[in-house]
Amino acid sequence: MAFASFAVFGAFWGAWGASIPAIREQAGVTDGQLGVALLFVGAGALPAMPLSGRAVDRWGLRATAALLALLGGAGLLVAGAGRDLVSLALALALLGASSGAADVAINTAAGSAQRASDRPVVTRAHATFSAAVVAASLLTGALLGLDAPVVMPFVVVAGAAAAVATALAAATGRVGTATPGVARAGAAPPRRTRPAVPLAPLLVLGGLGALAFAVENAHQSWSALYLQDELGARPAVAAAGPAVFAAVVAVTRFASARLAARRPVAVIVAGSALAAAGTTIVAGAGGVLAGLAGLVLAATGIAALFPTLMSVLAARAPDERRGSATSVVTTVAYLGFIAGPVYVGTWAGAVGLPGAMLAVAGLAAGLALLAGTALRGISPPARCRSEA
Repeated sequence: MAFASFAVFGAFWGAWGASIPAIREQAGVTDGQLGVALLFVGAGALPAMPLSGRAVDRWGLRATAALLALLGGAGLLVAGAGRDLVSLALALALLGASSGAADVAINTAAGSAQRASDRPVVTRAHATFSAAVVAASLLTGALLGLDAPVVMPFVVVAGAAAAVATALAAATGRVGTATPGVARAGAAPPRRTRPAVPLAPLLVLGGLGALAFAVENAHQSWSALYLQDELGARPAVAAAGPAVFAAVVAVTRFASARLAARRPVAVIVAGSALAAAGTTIVAGAGGVLAGLAGLVLAATGIAALFPTLMSVLAARAPDERRGSATSVVTTVAYLGFIAGPVYVGTWAGAVGLPGAMLAVAGLAAGLALLAGTALRGISPPARCRSEA
């Protein structure tokens, strides 16, 4: 069920990314007003994520099911009710809250599934997310190209979310299908029996995740503009940049899942260095092909960073506190996701987009330098079975 949950989550964000121009037109807002409205996504997500962790610890997969269903409904609300700046901003705040909460819930479920099965569930689940983003983006583009209503892709996603939520809720009542810590029916053990999770290691993982997310979202958000404005790519080629990036991330995550679970520090250090090298190539590219090559290299390095950190968390966090621990790591890491595009924009205003890409490469290089020392003393994940 972890893979199905991540597929729904990826489908939602794929549909959202491809629908932004249509939603902007429907709401009648300018690019600047849309930027203001998008801030409400983060404003809704950040307070919801810690609350979600506690809910998952208490109610298990029932909470995960409810949050996935809520996410599907939030998509319908944004596409249907976002008719002006105010209504769009309010709908995006609910979307952010439901998305942030669902993010914590599905990562908790994946971590518990990995701990129980001794297989690289976390990285493969994140790979499923990336693949679903690509597929949903293409499907949404096709639907909108056929003049389908803006809400149509979100109807499809909401239906998938409802189906997965129903299956998750049903799983809580079947003996032998529960995942320790998150899939048991009923309440978690009394608070006094739950082992405490030290905060410092969670903040370390979250801080490293923030750097990884900043680099990832910088590329995801700016690659199309960079290819078009700096390298002279045609609009169709430039628009393919984010899709190429996401596709490479998905393939790399599937390919590296076992290694990431067994050798997390090596994967993070090597991946960060590769991301820095690829981003440097993008910054110095003299043409579209070189830019795309650098983007592919950067995506290959970035792919396993955050899933590997979540694998480390999966091995360390006790089942009874996994939701709360996951919420700390993902909330801190999410700050990097929000900051990445802003970081690029700030540097671009000062030194231009190529200089901004070098600044992103600096973040990746910093992560490579910090990861080994920062992860020292944090228990490595359990080794995965060779047949995984």
